[in-house]
Amino acid sequence: MDEGVGEKELAELLHLVSRRLRHGYVRRLVPLGLSPSQARALRVLADADPERPLRMVRLADELRIVPRSLTPVVDALEEAGLVRREVDPGNRRSTLIVITPEGRAAADRARDARRQAGEDLFAALSAEQREQLRELLSVVDAQFR
Repeated sequence: MDEGVGEKELAELLHLVSRRLRHGYVRRLVPLGLSPSQARALRVLADADPERPLRMVRLADELRIVPRSLTPVVDALEEAGLVRREVDPGNRRSTLIVITPEGRAAADRARDARRQAGEDLFAALSAEQREQLRELLSVVDAQFR
């Protein structure tokens, strides 16, 4: 078999599995009232140091999006009471995004939704196969860090 064909087939298979995982995750987020981008933002905020809220620009960097794309995400989260904006006392031109207790709870529920989507998708694999896949994907991921 030609190496190029084999790599393409692997990439296509990974893409299809990733899409199935995403669809399962989205189905679980809908009842929570969250979009994937909102869930990602909450996850980053929940994982940040609670003593040092993230600036909008830093949150956008963490999410690998431009700040103007983050604004509607933060607007929706703020409207839902999951985050609040605060003026950065160290730089009054900057806005801090602070996750609320309700936002932390929503981040936990979204994390559970992602975990459940993964468990459902990979249920066909044995525990050993799942661990082997985790190790292989970690090796691939590590080369881009």
